[in-house]
Amino acid sequence: MENVLKDGWLDISVDPTLDLFEEINRLKKEKNAIILAHYYQDADIQEIADYIGDSLGLARQAAQTKAEMIVFAGVHFMAETAKILNPGKKVVIPDLLAGCSLSDSCPPALFKIFKEKHPDHKVVSYINCSAEIKALSDVICTSSNAVSVVNSFSKEQPLIFAPDKNLGHYVNKKTGREMLLWDGACMVHEIFSIEKITKLKQRFPKAKLIAHPECEDPILQLADMIGSTTELLKYSQQDTTQEFIVATEAGILHQMIKNSPQKTFIPAPPNNNCACNECPHMKRNTLEKIYTCMRYELPAIEMNEELRLSAKKPIERMLEISQAAGIQ
Repeated sequence: MENVLKDGWLDISVDPTLDLFEEINRLKKEKNAIILAHYYQDADIQEIADYIGDSLGLARQAAQTKAEMIVFAGVHFMAETAKILNPGKKVVIPDLLAGCSLSDSCPPALFKIFKEKHPDHKVVSYINCSAEIKALSDVICTSSNAVSVVNSFSKEQPLIFAPDKNLGHYVNKKTGREMLLWDGACMVHEIFSIEKITKLKQRFPKAKLIAHPECEDPILQLADMIGSTTELLKYSQQDTTQEFIVATEAGILHQMIKNSPQKTFIPAPPNNNCACNECPHMKRNTLEKIYTCMRYELPAIEMNEELRLSAKKPIERMLEISQAAGIQ
């Protein structure tokens, strides 16, 4: 089957008359498979998934699942995390090239040198990083638990935070620390237009701006609420406001509209000609690719065992801290 692996995915034509929802559900039962999908996936993929969540929720599901095969509709580092936690299970991803600009902004060789220059520092790494960076870390965090993870260290312990400088800056402000920040960022969360958002707020004066902490500080300063994708979703359901400007990847709007159909959700505009912000890596996944990767069980995530074990320790530490802090 390797001869049809093209540009990271199985280049196999799919019968256009197939009911892909029906076929994917059939394959789930046949192969004892589970589909884990991030909130940033297309609506059709969210509808076929067994679990939809943010990075923390997906990591938990990957650690707990009894399925024999994990189909990860997300990006590469997420599927890697599932494999780290499930060495005996087959983990497949619809497109191996569904990468992450934030993960790519932290090359392991360069980060290793940076870390060696600060031997007294412990390393807290955002889960949006490669297995190699996880292996160089003391503990992993997500946007849901970053503050709790950082606060698990004594104030006297100097820390490095990688790879997201925006999340790191936000956590520094929340905790009163001065962590050393790696200079990485997410391409999606870095191009929101402060000018266009300000104009939107004038057009929708009753709307609340809700933002992901991967956004740059000027956006966060304007925000009425800052949180992970799961926290943004919960807030949009529970708050009495009827209009929201949402500063994160536009895929989350599907769940927001689904859970609160009476409310209005407006994607925050970026500094380009697009109507909304979408991650091109997340959008590489399609129903057709999910079907073919389940059918042929390719592309599969493979990992060196020594690397897997080194990367597993800081992930398990994160899960322990989250459970102790009662973070859902």
